[in-house]
Amino acid sequence: MENLTHGVSKIVGVSDDHDAVAKASTAAQERFGDHVTAAASQPYYLDVTHPEANKGAVAKYLAARYEISTDQIATIGDMPNDCLMFAHSGLSIAMGNASPQVQRAARRVTDTNENEGFAKAVEKFVLHKGSDG
Repeated sequence: MENLTHGVSKIVGVSDDHDAVAKASTAAQERFGDHVTAAASQPYYLDVTHPEANKGAVAKYLAARYEISTDQIATIGDMPNDCLMFAHSGLSIAMGNASPQVQRAARRVTDTNENEGFAKAVEKFVLHKGSDG
């Protein structure tokens, strides 16, 4: 396995067949287990990376770097590869346009990208302006 991944940072698969991308993600995880991270960054992109080269590892790194708990980190995302960081943050927020899988992985859901979901999430869930939700 080591020879297979030595010197490789990221492999990206691209397809208009979104089901094939999802199946390839599952197949990569089944075949290589914890030796890789395989997640869609867009419905048509599959990113296969070193297991520590993902958004979850970045959340853990930032917590260590700034000497804070991961519970003090808020994350916002809309793609399957964002679920990895949701698992390592105290407040995870899915965009309203995210798939049901991504929304289930988050603690909160905001509006869509087109309806200022990011700004609304920061105001409502981070700054606590407006109604609680």
